Amino acid sequence: MKATTCSDAAPFPAGTEPPMTPETIKVACSNCNLRELCMPVGLQPAELERIDEIVATRRKVKRREALFHNGERFTSLYAIRTGVFKTCITAEDGRDQVTGFQMAGEIIGLDGIVSEHHTCDAVALEDSEVCVMPFDRIEELSREVTALQRHVHKIMSREIVREHGVMLLLGSMRAEERLAVFLLNLVQRLHARGFSQSELVLRMTREEIGSYLGLKLETVSRTLSKFVEDGIVAVQQRHVRIVDADKLKRIVNPPAC
Repeated sequence: MKATTCSDAAPFPAGTEPPMTPETIKVACSNCNLRELCMPVGLQPAELERIDEIVATRRKVKRREALFHNGERFTSLYAIRTGVFKTCITAEDGRDQVTGFQMAGEIIGLDGIVSEHHTCDAVALEDSEVCVMPFDRIEELSREVTALQRHVHKIMSREIVREHGVMLLLGSMRAEERLAVFLLNLVQRLHARGFSQSELVLRMTREEIGSYLGLKLETVSRTLSKFVEDGIVAVQQRHVRIVDADKLKRIVNPPAC
């Protein structure tokens, strides 16, 4: 299968999604089963009612289409309702560098806050849907609902911690450790969304995984094959089952001598 790259992305036609009615917004936020992942928890009814005003529209993004492009003017944050995205940048030599993978319940678009322009591409790895949250509306409501302001700060802090984790991953870990961390993190995030603790379907290609982990495609394939030979995982095309989670964890944190 051809790898999905930034250069494959096609822009989504702006303004084609109709505005949501207040009733639809209420279903999307107040009763959404992902609300606790992307919105503050423990809100009072009046605060929750105000939070419902954040979402302006829902937007569908087809597989390999871009939600936004590097250099595009920043206007909104996006809460992923369904699907998986990758964020990527194009290096000076023309190669695509994957900087992250985002899934349902996560917020993307934070990269554009500083300069008011996006600094990467966000590309759907499968047919997806996002809730569009205009940032000026978020700022306005944050002044009234302090829990929302704290939540936005937590999301930003989480991004900083994630970036530090990626730097550690690329700077000091062997190939086996990098892939083990990646699989464990992916399973943990999926489990928080109600999925299995041991099985997952990789929406990204091995080439994209390698780009994110700083590994060549051949290294990713060879390392995954070694995990299979060692009885750590079972792989059938894109379906991965973690057979021995303890072994996988010991690769990342080997026992002290």
